[in-house]
Amino acid sequence: MTVPLSPLRESIHKQTAKELIRDKLVALIASGILQMGDEIPSERELASMLSVSRETVRGAIQRLAGEGIVQVSQGARTRVAKVDVNIAARRIGIANPSAINGYDLEAVHGARLLVEGATVRDAALRMSEADIGRLKDSLEVQRASKDDPVRFLICDREFHLTIYYASSNRLLADFVVDLYTYMLDHRRAAMGKPGAIAQSLLDHEAIVSALSNRDPDGVARAFHQHIVRIYDTTVALSAGEPHVKSPANGS
Repeated sequence: MTVPLSPLRESIHKQTAKELIRDKLVALIASGILQMGDEIPSERELASMLSVSRETVRGAIQRLAGEGIVQVSQGARTRVAKVDVNIAARRIGIANPSAINGYDLEAVHGARLLVEGATVRDAALRMSEADIGRLKDSLEVQRASKDDPVRFLICDREFHLTIYYASSNRLLADFVVDLYTYMLDHRRAAMGKPGAIAQSLLDHEAIVSALSNRDPDGVARAFHQHIVRIYDTTVALSAGEPHVKSPANGS
């Protein structure tokens, strides 16, 4: 059965739901959100994060286990067993994470400010009520993940991709996904800093509020603030600063 999952308009690829979730999990590994030896969230958690059934998640994990990408052990959490997965992953975006990571932070930040605003403005006018409902559900899951950077970033990725792929220009959406993917392994470390997840949640809430009001300018402003916070956090992490700025000053 072919199931259309909104974040990627993926039904055009005529993939099954299990294949789609398998590819999402591979992308999480390729981007560095999930790393070698990491425990995979439970079937129940992944089903909630990715808005699918537990049966679909189970089938996707079985596929990954058969490919040697994850290790399933009786009575223990499933773990990442292979991280060299770029070749195995169906492409999402234009480039793989290692290619986009070849650019410097300033270039990627500038590109995000220029391109992402236009993409999310368009998405604000085109996003379905079902997509907005999915984003609101995601906020609840994010709140439950406030003490777990890995689980939060899994939700964060779905949240962002749902918005990007609601826009009318698939090429721009793919490009923005590449920019979002930049240095996600660094963001994983940054999300472990005190206050980082809480601030991202506030940003996400502002984004969903503007989307619910069909306010393109408000969505663009909220994303601009969010992108600047991500930039500031990444700069601080790269410089070895031991803190994340307070919500009043950015994160």
